[in-house]
Amino acid sequence: MEIFEQLSNEFKIKPEHSKNVIKMLDDGDTIPFIARYRKELTGSLDDQILRGFSERLSYIRNLNETKEKYRATIEEQGALTEELEKALQNAVTLAELEDIYRPFRPKRRTRATVAKEKGLEPLATAVYEQQDGINPYELAKEYISEQVENEENALQGARDIIAEIIADDPNVRKRLKYVLKANGFLVSSAAKEEDSVYANYYEYKEPLSKIPSHRILAINRGEKEEFLKVKVEFSEDLALNIIFSEHIKGENECANEVIEAAKDSYSRLIFPSVEREMRNDLTESASDSAIKVFGDNLRQLLMQPPVKGKVTLGLDPGYRHGCKTAVIDEIGRVLDTGIIFPVEQFGKIEEAKKVITNFINKYNVEVIAIGNGTASHETEVFTANLIKELNNPKVKYMVVSEAGASVYSASKLAAEEFPDYDVNLRSAVSIARRTEDPLSELVKIDPKAIGVGQYQHDLPQKHLEEALNGVVESCVNSVGVDLNTASAPLLLRVAGINSSVATNIVKFREENGMFTSRAQLKKVPKLGAKAFEQCAGFLRVAESKNPFDRTAVHPESYDVAEKLLKNYGLSADDVSSLEERVNADGVGAVAEKLGVGEPTLKDIISELMHPGRDPRDELPAPLLRTDVLGMESLTPGMELMGTVRNVIDFGAFVDIGVHQDGLVHISQITDRFIKHPSEILKVGDIVKVWVISVDINKKRISLTMKKPN
Repeated sequence: MEIFEQLSNEFKIKPEHSKNVIKMLDDGDTIPFIARYRKELTGSLDDQILRGFSERLSYIRNLNETKEKYRATIEEQGALTEELEKALQNAVTLAELEDIYRPFRPKRRTRATVAKEKGLEPLATAVYEQQDGINPYELAKEYISEQVENEENALQGARDIIAEIIADDPNVRKRLKYVLKANGFLVSSAAKEEDSVYANYYEYKEPLSKIPSHRILAINRGEKEEFLKVKVEFSEDLALNIIFSEHIKGENECANEVIEAAKDSYSRLIFPSVEREMRNDLTESASDSAIKVFGDNLRQLLMQPPVKGKVTLGLDPGYRHGCKTAVIDEIGRVLDTGIIFPVEQFGKIEEAKKVITNFINKYNVEVIAIGNGTASHETEVFTANLIKELNNPKVKYMVVSEAGASVYSASKLAAEEFPDYDVNLRSAVSIARRTEDPLSELVKIDPKAIGVGQYQHDLPQKHLEEALNGVVESCVNSVGVDLNTASAPLLLRVAGINSSVATNIVKFREENGMFTSRAQLKKVPKLGAKAFEQCAGFLRVAESKNPFDRTAVHPESYDVAEKLLKNYGLSADDVSSLEERVNADGVGAVAEKLGVGEPTLKDIISELMHPGRDPRDELPAPLLRTDVLGMESLTPGMELMGTVRNVIDFGAFVDIGVHQDGLVHISQITDRFIKHPSEILKVGDIVKVWVISVDINKKRISLTMKKPN
């Protein structure tokens, strides 16, 4: 079966679409470009499906290359049979392929190789045949030599060879792994007499088939930190029955020798190897799940609706060094900065109030963004009290995650953006900008540092980085980028633009002034025809005289857009009736007349009617507050509104206006069964919750989304 046919079956898409996607990927087209501007060729596959398709394509190609490599090696050894060739061809995973190749892989010196060096392989072959009426001890006498002292030594060597034959049997390994996964247990115990966060796993046992991803990762971390001893537990009798069914041919003296060899093979060779593989598989599966959760959370965080058109005051809380402040205007330019001490112990509350009041009055501040780090609660109380005193209904605040803010503020990029500000003031600017345009600000930070996942430091970093970068790229390209205001890090996330091109765009803008058309991009050094094709549609030029430059219509479709408007006697500024008139004539008929596919025509119409539409505007606005609660004021049954901050395997953390986020356990999200909280919740959701319990000492708040009776 051809690769495109295999992928067509796996992704349930038409073969021609599968073939088209492969060709475009091989031609260097980016996934955002394919998803947005090649819908006719893909059947309108979205970018997430295309990413999965691309990953699977790479896996299959690697699998096929490995098959050819192993086939050639086995053939060189003169061991390639028709059965082996068929097995190699039919292998569908790299793990299965490794099991088939295992007997032919160069081995280090083993007990079996030592026995072979002593000339015992013919004895092992004769015993393994298990013929009736043959006494293995009589056979062994023929092999006594200077290297082999007696019959028992000879038979021990034969058993070592047979044990290795059994251990290398791909059918045994395949069956064992299948049964082990269904019937085995992951068991953990305390590695030291010391209390720790892993105490729940000091005497723990759970079926491999049921253990959730977050527990696998927690146990792995506990083992790595040497608090836990971990093993896989499995019935040896069940395992031996599987081995015997493949390798025991009867009931005789030779069969008894093979049985002993099989027992040794299982305990010494097979189980330790299969246990490692099983734990690796569990970890890989758990990591994939955690990466998906991280990616989903990151997507929702990046796509949070911006607080547009408002002057924002950012507060980066702190104790000894004070609370850093920064005022930014509606488009993120810094207007003013300062340092205040809003914490009671410093005795400067009144002075802090004067500074903030002056900022609010002087710059018409309407939103105050407070970082959620050290001294956040005290700063929030100070802010809420000040808002009450001002009695200004326009001023509200929100608590913002400052994850990654310190990373950004100490970066080379931040130093280039704000050379006149110290590291602390830069973080206040970043916090303020996170409310006005979360996407533009957060792309400056390594996605792993944004903190919306679980166990991110324990995950395969290359895989995590690839997945998260894909999410960032998807978000940036779905929103679009203003060519005249975008920073180099933001431009870098646009399809087709690499680091040097992003830098060159900013440099070109600085040297030549604002871009006045998309076509000017072709003058940017190193931005060739292919890069222009990939990136142009995602870059907006609000200052262009060409109205299409302000939309997501690709330059390759400008002629179609012009003909469309001309056909109905409309201009780009007067398109209110366009969709209705096209529908009346029939989308298919109009598309055929214009020589374009229906999906592309629909996208052009949508863009002309809603130029520069931001998909984030359709989401619920962020929850702004005027008052703050303390944990001590929470009581069971209290109803609150909150913002979902993080969604994990076992629940979701919700900001309810208290310094400590509350946990809604998965069992408290809905009355119906759900496999994962993400089926109901996503980061940024505004939800109504009720307090179940509060533990002030442990700083734990339990919440429910089920309305109490």
